[in-house]
Amino acid sequence: MKILIDMGHPAHVHFFKNTIRCLEQKGHHILVTARDKEVTLALLKAYGIEHIVLSSMGHSKGDLFKEFIIRDYKLFRIAKNFNPDILMGILNPTVAHVARLLRKSSIIFNDTEHAALAQKITYPFTDVVCTPSCFKRDIGKKQIRYNGYHELAYLHPNYFTPDPDVLNEFGLNKGDPFIILRFVSWGASHDVGHHGIQNKMEFVKKLEKYGRVLITSEGELDDALKKNRIKVSPEKLHDLLYYASLYVGDGGTTAVESAILGIPSIYVSSLAGTMGNFTELEEKYGLLFNYNDSNKALNKAVELIQDPSIKEEWNKKREKLLRDKIDVTKFMVRYIENYSDNMEFRG
Repeated sequence: MKILIDMGHPAHVHFFKNTIRCLEQKGHHILVTARDKEVTLALLKAYGIEHIVLSSMGHSKGDLFKEFIIRDYKLFRIAKNFNPDILMGILNPTVAHVARLLRKSSIIFNDTEHAALAQKITYPFTDVVCTPSCFKRDIGKKQIRYNGYHELAYLHPNYFTPDPDVLNEFGLNKGDPFIILRFVSWGASHDVGHHGIQNKMEFVKKLEKYGRVLITSEGELDDALKKNRIKVSPEKLHDLLYYASLYVGDGGTTAVESAILGIPSIYVSSLAGTMGNFTELEEKYGLLFNYNDSNKALNKAVELIQDPSIKEEWNKKREKLLRDKIDVTKFMVRYIENYSDNMEFRG
């Protein structure tokens, strides 16, 4: 089988990397295309995934519209030459459009309920939309629900083993208390009009009483925060998260990743409460806390970091989650291989 996968964001590389490896080991031919956005290309290189760059991320709305046209055109030409059986992506309108034009099958994955515009220009053209079982919206007959999260495609213990060597890069030892703060750029189309942590300096001042505060940020930081900023290779971020005492940030994906790794996680965003995976991780598993109020989030962070038994407690919560959920990569591989034979396959 020939499969084309388009990567539009760094998280997409993590999501698909094990599926690509498994499919190639089974003899399938994979072609990867990518958008030059943040560390997407660096991750592809780090994982040894050959790829073709379609476009670079713009800044203005005009740039985004121009890029959208370029991506559709370039992917159409590449796909026509490659002649795939299936095209795949994460809420990727370009994949859906090109597949429809070429009369090929397309499989779209999505876990972001509030990305309304992208859904409107993707769903009508795709064949299947795979979502977590906790996804809050009913898409209809095209929807395939699976009992997992995107992040379990790469953080499930079957694929992820933390490397403690990453601690040496920051002068840390196992057991040293440290907190990771994550700030995003809010530049995605579905982020327009939303916001995250407002009082960044206050978070640092209060939390550094209990351990080192390490900041990762997509955008520029005030001078007072730059001393806390770290540069970690994107493929090593999950190793660092695993050994953290606490995660706090307006980065949603990193919040879910931390929760799945058994790290107390606090998500601060005006989007809190709108996405099924965040709600389930809080209400069913107690691994993550959602806040749209920065002050309440900070109070919770101080409370959690002072709890001496929290690591053991969160490990137990994580074990329950892993017992409940499926190996998402295994589901993806099985679904793809069975797709042409059984459209109604469920993982």
